[in-house]
Amino acid sequence: MNLSSQIEAILFWKAEPVSLKKLAQLLNTDIEAIKLGLFELENALKGRGLTLVQTDDEVILGTSKEMSTLIEQLTKDELTKSLSKASLETLSIVLYQGPISRAEIDHVRGVNSQFILRELLIRGLVERIDNPNDARSFLYKPTLDLLSQMGIEKLDKLPEYESIRKDIEGFKSPAN
Repeated sequence: MNLSSQIEAILFWKAEPVSLKKLAQLLNTDIEAIKLGLFELENALKGRGLTLVQTDDEVILGTSKEMSTLIEQLTKDELTKSLSKASLETLSIVLYQGPISRAEIDHVRGVNSQFILRELLIRGLVERIDNPNDARSFLYKPTLDLLSQMGIEKLDKLPEYESIRKDIEGFKSPAN
């Protein structure tokens, strides 16, 4: 399998920006080879629904500008739907435990929360901030807009805040 296909698979799987350095590390090659692979992938994606979105040191798969009308309609449709049970569960974890990493959310829920967090981010209900303890990950916290929509001035005004926080903490502890 060629390098550009491997890069494509990693970017699809990660669904978030990946540094060129990290790609080189994952594929056991150098940055110049990664740049060449990205150039090949970029050309292979021309006229397709996906494109590469790049900065000097990061890259992510995105939708091509020709698909913007379709994606805009899908996003509008998605935003008008009610939140799913899984979305509400994830949002509750973020409200009562935030800021919290995706790995911690996944541990509490027992399933991957990547796409649910993406939906909550798009809806403006949670925000992603840098993790001061691990530069390779982010933390998620509720937005001020969410709190405002809920009519809550502070997180500790959430119903049964302390007891629910302790319950969730129990799921995070290694003893469980």
